[in-house]
Amino acid sequence: MKNRTKTKTAVKMAMILLAAMIFHYFGAVRQWDIGISDGLNQKVSATNKKIYIIAIDDKTLERYGPVNTWSRELSARLVELLTGEEGAEPAVIGFDIIYSEDVEKNGDDHFADVCRTAGNIVMSESFFFKETPERDEKGKIFYNPYHIDYVVEPYDSLLEGVKCGFANTLVDKDGYVRQAMAYLDYENKRVYSFAAQVYKSYQESRGKEAVFPDTYGRNNRFYFSYSGKAGGYSVISMADVLDKTVDAKLFKDAVVLVGAYAVGMQDAYTPAVSHDLQMYGVEIHANIIEALLEGKTQLPFPAALYALAAGILCGIFALGIRKAGVIPSTVMLAVSVIFSFVLARVLYLSGKIVPVILLPVTFIFLYLFRIMEGYLAEIVRRRRVINVFKQYVAPQVVDKISKDKDFELVLGGENRHIAVLFVDIRGFTTMSESLRPEEVVEILNEYLTLTTKSIFANGGTLDKFVGDATMAVFNAPFDLEDYIFRAVCTARDIKVGADAIAQKFEERFGESVAFGIGVNCGNAVVGNIGCEFRMDYTAIGDTVNTAARLESNAKRGQILISEAVYEAVKQRIEVTPIGEIPLKGKNQGVFVYQLDKVLT
Repeated sequence: MKNRTKTKTAVKMAMILLAAMIFHYFGAVRQWDIGISDGLNQKVSATNKKIYIIAIDDKTLERYGPVNTWSRELSARLVELLTGEEGAEPAVIGFDIIYSEDVEKNGDDHFADVCRTAGNIVMSESFFFKETPERDEKGKIFYNPYHIDYVVEPYDSLLEGVKCGFANTLVDKDGYVRQAMAYLDYENKRVYSFAAQVYKSYQESRGKEAVFPDTYGRNNRFYFSYSGKAGGYSVISMADVLDKTVDAKLFKDAVVLVGAYAVGMQDAYTPAVSHDLQMYGVEIHANIIEALLEGKTQLPFPAALYALAAGILCGIFALGIRKAGVIPSTVMLAVSVIFSFVLARVLYLSGKIVPVILLPVTFIFLYLFRIMEGYLAEIVRRRRVINVFKQYVAPQVVDKISKDKDFELVLGGENRHIAVLFVDIRGFTTMSESLRPEEVVEILNEYLTLTTKSIFANGGTLDKFVGDATMAVFNAPFDLEDYIFRAVCTARDIKVGADAIAQKFEERFGESVAFGIGVNCGNAVVGNIGCEFRMDYTAIGDTVNTAARLESNAKRGQILISEAVYEAVKQRIEVTPIGEIPLKGKNQGVFVYQLDKVLT
């Protein structure tokens, strides 16, 4: 039995482990709760004071008109102002603007010359990807993981004197920006993203190596942490720089990004750090650059490894609450949920992204499942107890058990003060020898029905049938009011009923039988007694033995009660003292009374 229970537990734990692993594997692959991860992990901090944004804002547009009407002389003047004083130049200037077409030769050439002379300029370009991959004649996809269709880059004379980076922004399926590309390999050369190229140029200006994070996927992606929300960086209007309201020395040794900062320029996205507030593209590049500088980048935790770890944690949790009560299980749930959030946060800070909500949801599901399982098990247990006691106890008693939430069946034994009744049919053996078997069974069933109904009517518990004898106890398995008097009333009811049955069978078979009844009270051991696979609810002890001896000494139609019973109910009965009689198995005799009448 124990081995079977252990096997069932092992199978259940294995199923929980497998189900948890599958659930967490697909959850990790699909990143179902990445938005919740944003709320836990994307925390605004102080932004790098060496990153500035020169904004093409509404003020600039009002003063100089729409960008597409500008001469390149305006952009050339900006670069000259920023790099005009030796020793006060920015470390790198990045233009988040694609100068792809020739506008006017003089202005274009001047801008190209200024940028070439500065030597610290990074320009934007843009890749356009094919919607469908290329295939050969057999339908096999060419090995071109990016499927780049064409690139829009700076005009030729400008391209010769600057470094370029592609400014494509990665927008996740949910519409938020939380990933960036480090680089792409295109036409046998490595092309860095705009932010990565600015970062690389900045590190080189400081004599440091540009260390790029590990990436994943065929387009070399990585996650990054934002440092600031919209407006979090130092933003200066381009108009203020051009009219020298702002001293260009402010940008010494800094990263300067020039980009759109007006609604009409349609270069705004929703960042992961603030789901309700858009951010201009140039600010997103600033956040990526700072993430690369400070190592605030992440990769998805391997899905298979995460699923295995999560499955093990779920298995441990399920084992922990398997036999625990509601309060300990609730405490373990709270600790486990908090632990899962802390673990996700710690892994994120170490550069690994795991689903945030999947593990807590699984813990909560296992907790609710265990509570429901325990509830159903309790229902089954109570029904089993009730079904067992239906064989012993009066219907109203069974009803009380089923409704009493505090009722608890004590397995094993308990010492209780009870009243015990034995009743046996006198003359049954002699009569059965002259009757057919079916007639014997009919008579026996009628008498046993009488005894059972009488016991139940008085709230007693039917202990057992022993051939043509019946044993009943009162005040077990639960407290019964006035139980000794109830036992006496049961004996009276059986005797009255037996007289009517005796007349009926004497008319049918020419034979009659009667009962001998004994009633005693005292302490006894009551409970489920037997072995693991077969047990009976019964009472044992001297009190029971004495009641049985009283019944065996009773004559036909006689009810014998002990002195203990008489003393308990003497005000409500009439008796005939029999005196002390010897009882088998007892050294001293027992004073016995014959019950004649029950007064109330």
